[in-house]
Amino acid sequence: MTFHGVRGSTPCSCEANRRHGGNTACVALETADSDPIVFDLGTGFRFFGETQTDDGSFRAHALVTHLHWDHVQGLPFCVPLNRSGARLDVYGPPQDGISVAEAFEEFMRPPYFPVRVGDLIGDIEFHTIDADDLAIGDAKVRARYVPHIGPTFGYRVELAGATVAYLSDHQQPLDGSFEVAPEVLELADGVDLLIHDAQYTDEEWALKSHWGHCTVDYALHVAREAGVRRLALFHHDPAHSDEVIDGFMPVVREQADRLGIEEVLAAWEGLTITLGRVTAAAR
Repeated sequence: MTFHGVRGSTPCSCEANRRHGGNTACVALETADSDPIVFDLGTGFRFFGETQTDDGSFRAHALVTHLHWDHVQGLPFCVPLNRSGARLDVYGPPQDGISVAEAFEEFMRPPYFPVRVGDLIGDIEFHTIDADDLAIGDAKVRARYVPHIGPTFGYRVELAGATVAYLSDHQQPLDGSFEVAPEVLELADGVDLLIHDAQYTDEEWALKSHWGHCTVDYALHVAREAGVRRLALFHHDPAHSDEVIDGFMPVVREQADRLGIEEVLAAWEGLTITLGRVTAAAR
């Protein structure tokens, strides 16, 4: 798995967050024998495209959690997709009575954007799915609704003997409890890697509790409740510089040790995790 975009809300590349990166949500799951499965199409999708062939043989599947800008705005910037013969299958939840394809047609058109989906040369097929289990090639995919603002999926993927859960946007309970929705626990149960929303500190969440996200502490709690051994903190707030993230990680790791979580890291662009093993140099 390679992280190509780790931010939430808005792209925010600048010197202060150069190490963790400023692109929005995009994580790619790749094996030698399967087409890539991409979680979300944020601005990091452009950089995923730079790792792919540019000769029209590009094939991939995208599991989109929801249609907020920071999760979809990278679609037209993936160069290999704009080639004859290329194909991308996009999966996501229905939005207020319209399909995923209709939603993309709404926001990817003039005057909001100069290019429509149909203007791209490659073949893009949209699949509106409900909370269900499905097969994508050799991968077993589970989609479940998770608490956020608007219809939002979390995903669980089993492939090549490994399991990954992706919960990029997850609303922490507003009543102050640390209850975890059954659907979330179903997705995350015992996975090799949990990628989880960790946008706020406790102090920030007190001011933005209704914005659809959660604290680092809540992400740790979800990991413990689900029996997860490796947790990647994700969807970093655009205001969190490298210094801020690095500053709270020692305390986070101490908490993880107490909770029985073997490893917790703050995801950065370029991080690659293979079969539970970090293969990119630590930043």
